[in-house]
Amino acid sequence: MSGLKNSPFGKRLRASQKDALDSTPSLDSRTNTSDSSGPESPVDPPRIHRDYYGDRFVPNRDTGDIRASYHLMENGGPSTPSKKRIIPSESDAKTEQANALFTSILHSEVTPPSPQRSTSPTRQPVASTSAVIPPTTPTRRRLFAYSSPSRSNPSTPSRRLNDPTDEAYSMSPVRAESRRILESPRRQLRSVCKTPYRVLDAPELAEDFYLNLVDWSSTNVLGVGLGSCVYLWTAHNAAVSKLCDLAESRDSISSVSWVQKGSTLAVGTLSGKLHVYDAHTLQLQRTYHQAHQQRIGALAWNSHILSSGSRDRMVHHRDVRDPSLNPFKRAQGHKQEVCGLKWSGDGGVQNASLASGGNDNKVCIWDLRGGKRPGVTTRAASSSSSSSGTGDDTTPTEVPLWRFHEHTAAVKALAWDPHVSGVLATGGGTQDKHIRFWNTSTGTMLNELDTGSQVCNLIWSRTSHELVSTHGFSSTTAQNQICIWKYPTLNMVASLTGHTNRVLYLAMSPDGETIVTGAGDETLRFWNAFPKRDTTGGALEGREGSRLDYGRLIR
Repeated sequence: MSGLKNSPFGKRLRASQKDALDSTPSLDSRTNTSDSSGPESPVDPPRIHRDYYGDRFVPNRDTGDIRASYHLMENGGPSTPSKKRIIPSESDAKTEQANALFTSILHSEVTPPSPQRSTSPTRQPVASTSAVIPPTTPTRRRLFAYSSPSRSNPSTPSRRLNDPTDEAYSMSPVRAESRRILESPRRQLRSVCKTPYRVLDAPELAEDFYLNLVDWSSTNVLGVGLGSCVYLWTAHNAAVSKLCDLAESRDSISSVSWVQKGSTLAVGTLSGKLHVYDAHTLQLQRTYHQAHQQRIGALAWNSHILSSGSRDRMVHHRDVRDPSLNPFKRAQGHKQEVCGLKWSGDGGVQNASLASGGNDNKVCIWDLRGGKRPGVTTRAASSSSSSSGTGDDTTPTEVPLWRFHEHTAAVKALAWDPHVSGVLATGGGTQDKHIRFWNTSTGTMLNELDTGSQVCNLIWSRTSHELVSTHGFSSTTAQNQICIWKYPTLNMVASLTGHTNRVLYLAMSPDGETIVTGAGDETLRFWNAFPKRDTTGGALEGREGSRLDYGRLIR
């Protein structure tokens, strides 16, 4: 240091400091240079530390804890939740499994379980001053003691090196716990094929968000509305037949819907007519000429009850067994077009919960049993009845049990969870892009997912707790895709692409393995979205049977 003090650099440094602060002592000064005339202190004043640092920084690791540091690195530490949600991307199941395996092994290798430490010796109680032990001469002992390891002697180490399974003799570079993790069996992962196994031409398939032109029956027949015609495609032999042609009446198809069980098909038109066909005989059974004032964009069956939603903002319920043409109930809960209708369950009077979505961004839940919300006769219902020509002014108008306002765009996509009762999934349009999940028993929102694109359709898988959604316009580069989501984690299982236009139509095969999608590119694409069901015990191909399939538990 003396060389640094006497060097030219040290002299310049002291001179610059003295000029800047006259009252500040120099670096090599130990005397008081203040102007006070008092006596000098016999003790040297403390050296004033300045913020002068060198070019080296040696961190102090004395207080470091590798176990705590590892957990902080793994969890990312505390973070402030962000209001802007990140649009999820497709997850690779194999990569996720490999990452989880690597994390487990890293945790086992870096932070192994702490060895059991010997208990601290207990402190003997301090004896009272009255019982003082006199000093004694210590006995003579050996400085070194040699003995074989013994389990009976607690002073000897408990580790026996003559054990052939001891880690000291292991040839593996990892610990025994890591070897157990590596050798443990792992579940077989299913892979989703990213290409359709069949593509059909669908000329004149309308590109209209508010229509529903594709549906798959329980008898494995696909019904498609193309322009003014309805075609039937039989899946087991790929035979195509024409059901009807409305070209003579200058009308077009706006919606098709199969009954839950059977070959009855309902067809709605742009003029507001409603036709009921027997697809087995290709015969027209009934026609409601004044079903609605405007186009019928949504149809839904509940056993023998046929519900229709129209652009006139009304939902009508008809019993197809009744020879009367008048609906037995009307429901008015939307201020704009009704573009989505779905009954809960597999039909039946006991499962009388209906969900409707409209262009007014609202979702309504209806209970036609009337046990919770009584029906009322309104002036709107009377005027609608008189104008439609039905002649029945006493038909009650139902009040919705719940009305959800969270969506910010039209709600066409509706799907009831077949595995959990009372759970409804809804999807919003271009300005919303969200899938929301509702508990219709309590009227609360369970969860929401920002998909980043227009949600056109939703449908639940029957073999696993997964949800399929189709999309259109997007704010990102990915659009016109079909997504499979895992519920309730809402992780994307797969993203299927191939359509060049919005995927506006979606249906599922009766066995729950295949989905068909339709778009404005005038094609129908068939996807193997879900594995086959094993007939022996309800198990799925390549993995265990779904625990949500309670039917296989019945003797």
